Amino acid sequence: MKGKRLALVSLLSAALLAFAVEPVAAQSTSIDLIDNLNEKLLLVGVPIAILVEAILIYTVFKFKDNDKAQPTRENRRLEITWTIATAIILLFVGAASYGVLANEDITYTADDPVAPENDDVVVQADAFQWGWNMSYPQHGFSNGNEIVIPADQDVYFVITSQDVLHGFAVPELGLKQDAIPGQENVIRTVPTEPGTYQGYCTEYCGVAHSQMYFTVEVLPQDEYDQWVQDQTSSDNSSASLDSPDELTALAN
Repeated sequence: MKGKRLALVSLLSAALLAFAVEPVAAQSTSIDLIDNLNEKLLLVGVPIAILVEAILIYTVFKFKDNDKAQPTRENRRLEITWTIATAIILLFVGAASYGVLANEDITYTADDPVAPENDDVVVQADAFQWGWNMSYPQHGFSNGNEIVIPADQDVYFVITSQDVLHGFAVPELGLKQDAIPGQENVIRTVPTEPGTYQGYCTEYCGVAHSQMYFTVEVLPQDEYDQWVQDQTSSDNSSASLDSPDELTALAN
């Protein structure tokens, strides 16, 4: 009896601890959707797991001294009950999952991501063996393997590859998409927490696959605007110094 009580108390304590842990603030709308779905599935999965384990423990202790197994009696009411309960659970899981998968911050399906509205940002992520080139087509400059984006704005990542199959992933922001040669795949999110997040390639692409890291820095809107201004100013200065007239003047 003490063993059964101890096992049940342990299971209940583990479940309570799982629900009592304070969730970390979501860093983007994408990861927020994913985390909320996981919480809903846990609300269903944890009670079922506790019930099944409790029945298992009860059965082990109740029949541990039996020398011969007894046949199970037919119970039509019980069979109908668990069939209906299973169907309800599956419908709930399907509806909750579809609500997340249909959201454009998880599965973006629009045809024209390069024409954003207001202050929306487009980042072109070009993968190659073995690195990344992140460019900003709206402003006409590239930033190597570093992405800088504003908080609380729609951000579109247009992802492709220059050679073989790669994978674009930023787990903390809930972002993941294949980089396929000759094809542009788009994902969208709204980052909500300023900070620096690690991204990497998730498809094995050769000997230096493990070195295909990149960073995503989320800035407040005013700091992002200043960063864009600094980048465009430096690019214009470089372009003017490279012009034939300027080079001639410097030579003289």
